[in-house]
Amino acid sequence: MNGDSDLSPEQYRDLAEFRRQIRQFLHFSEAQAKEHAIEPQQHQLLLAVQGLPDGVKPTIREIAARLFVQHNSAVELVNRLESRGAIERTPGADDRREVWIRLTPEGRATLRKLAMAHRQELERSGPELARTLNAVLRNSRKAGA
Repeated sequence: MNGDSDLSPEQYRDLAEFRRQIRQFLHFSEAQAKEHAIEPQQHQLLLAVQGLPDGVKPTIREIAARLFVQHNSAVELVNRLESRGAIERTPGADDRREVWIRLTPEGRATLRKLAMAHRQELERSGPELARTLNAVLRNSRKAGA
């Protein structure tokens, strides 16, 4: 697209609907976290640690990057989760000066409950979200042709 191009009304509607559905899921996620007495960003941190790809070290720097927060914000989240017994800091496996973040059994139990609720919500709302994303992409390809 060049600078003079615009989207069609249908493309704006598709984008708006996709954004609405994402926001709806995020609203659900935030409410679920609060129902389980945890802040949404703390839930995100637990999920980020538990869901790291193989070979990626669970450092605060890595977690901060995955949460799109500053290092000091990640440290504060880690401090709060550590004080409630959901995570622990351990020396790195290769470099003992490195600090790794690990979920405790309590942290894993909290995350498991939240993950199951999110899975159920995605089973319910996911097909419509996928249809909307496909409409956005389909109409995007039409505009580029």
